[in-house]
Amino acid sequence: MSASITLATTFVRIGAVENFFALWLEVWLVAYPVAIVCILAYRPLATKITAAVLEKLKS
Repeated sequence: MSASITLATTFVRIGAVENFFALWLEVWLVAYPVAIVCILAYRPLATKITAAVLEKLKS
């Protein structure tokens, strides 16, 4: 997911320049660890919200 988002946003920002893939890789190498940390941080909350919604839908 982080790869596709950074690919799209990098392309929109700089266009089809000669060194596009090198620039995109540089951006992605920063975005990927940030995405992992966000997943680890937000997953417990998302799990609780999902469980609460499903419980409410059961009743």
